[in-house]
Amino acid sequence: MDYKLPKRFENSHKGTYGRVLNFAGSDYMPGAAYLSSVSALKIGCGYCFLCSTDRVINIVATKSHNVVFLPHSKLFDNLDTFDVVEVGCGLSQGVEYKNLLENLLSKLRKDIPLLVDADGINIIANNPEILLKHHFKNVVLTPHPQEAARLLNCSVEEILSDTKASAQKISQKYNCITVLKTHRTVVVNPSGEIYENTTGNSAMAKAGSGDVLAGMISGLIAQGMNIFEGACLGVYLHGLCGDIARDKLTEYSVLAEDLITHIPDAIKVLQSKDSENK
Repeated sequence: MDYKLPKRFENSHKGTYGRVLNFAGSDYMPGAAYLSSVSALKIGCGYCFLCSTDRVINIVATKSHNVVFLPHSKLFDNLDTFDVVEVGCGLSQGVEYKNLLENLLSKLRKDIPLLVDADGINIIANNPEILLKHHFKNVVLTPHPQEAARLLNCSVEEILSDTKASAQKISQKYNCITVLKTHRTVVVNPSGEIYENTTGNSAMAKAGSGDVLAGMISGLIAQGMNIFEGACLGVYLHGLCGDIARDKLTEYSVLAEDLITHIPDAIKVLQSKDSENK
């Protein structure tokens, strides 16, 4: 895997590194909104705007002073100013969220990078036309095996019997980049290009790990990376964070927040490898 980190420029500002709109979180799942927002910033994007409920915003605001907040009533304001839209982390599947998601997709420009995770995937699995009728050009879906089974209307066993083929089917059905999350996560695009990840370990089998991954991929794409390469690099660095955290904390004690803590360490490892290859 030889994808490079996005370049940083001496003459730059926060707008140079992209704006993520993160539609995430619900009253009983505020942590997902926090993890997915902060990880996007930690990987280098310039802004992350979290659109969520008042309760979630209040909780996340006590944990991070770096996120910009939008209430649901402001979800549709200034959509053309964002570089990436991320939806689904901790969202829940209530009718109000389905309606907000459907309305959001109807208003987005068709070329904007769109990452869909967690309950965003579950809503789309139950209502594929919500996504398919808009013909987006740059979509990333990040399912775990059970969500993948819902997307393909099959069993989890079928997904796990051939993860590469399953990811390809999702990519072809939904015209998207598929990040199928397993112990060896695969990234597939509709044309059949495949990346199989080699980093990561069982310490990452904790709630919130996928939210961190969604934020990392969104943050990389916001900085201008091609969406396939951004997804591959995000998966690699995410797993590397898990490997570093495991070595420090054991496979038992790593939390999703620890993955965010070790994003700088993973970046340093990648930078060191790039220097050695020059």
